[in-house]
Amino acid sequence: MQFLFALFSLLLPVLSHAAQSPDHCVIVGVIDGDTVTARCGDRGAHEQIRVRLHGIDAPEKRQAYGMRAKQVLSGMVFGKPARLDCVDIDRYARRVCKVMVAPASAPGGPQTLDAGLAMLTVGMAWWYRSYAGEQAPEERGRYEFAEFEAKSRRAGLWRDPHAQAPWSWRKAEHAGPR
Repeated sequence: MQFLFALFSLLLPVLSHAAQSPDHCVIVGVIDGDTVTARCGDRGAHEQIRVRLHGIDAPEKRQAYGMRAKQVLSGMVFGKPARLDCVDIDRYARRVCKVMVAPASAPGGPQTLDAGLAMLTVGMAWWYRSYAGEQAPEERGRYEFAEFEAKSRRAGLWRDPHAQAPWSWRKAEHAGPR
C-alpha cells in the first residue's frame, strides 16, 4: 500500500501538469489553422508552448485552404491575450486546449471567443468527431451545429465540393502511388 501511495504521489504532478491550463498567455505564433504557439507565465517566468485547438481539424498547409485557414486563425488570435482550457497532451507533446480570446468587436473585453468554434463557423475547419467524446454535450452541440451551418452556407472550404478532411488527406499522402 505504501508503494502505491508513493507511486501516486510521484505521478500526481505529471498528471496534473498535462491537464493544467496555463495562466496569462499571449498567442505569439500561428503554425497552421489548428495549432498556435503561446507564451505563458507571469513576472518574467515565461514558457512557450505549442497548443493544438481542441475539437477541430483544419486543412494542412499544403492542402487546399490550408494557408487561408492559417491566415484566418492568425487574424483571430495572433498577439492577443488568451485563456487556454487544456484537456490533454497529444502525441506530438502539444497541449490540446480550447483557446479563448477577446473578439475583434471588443478587443479589450473578456475572452469569450472560442477560436476553434469560430474556425468552424467561418468554414475553415472540420469538427473533429473522433474526439467529440472529450467535449461536454453542450460544446459538442455547438461545434456540430457550427460545422453544419458553414457547410449549408458553403462558407470557406465548403465551397469546394471535393474538400478533403485532413485525416483522409494524410492517409492519401502516405499511401503513395500504386
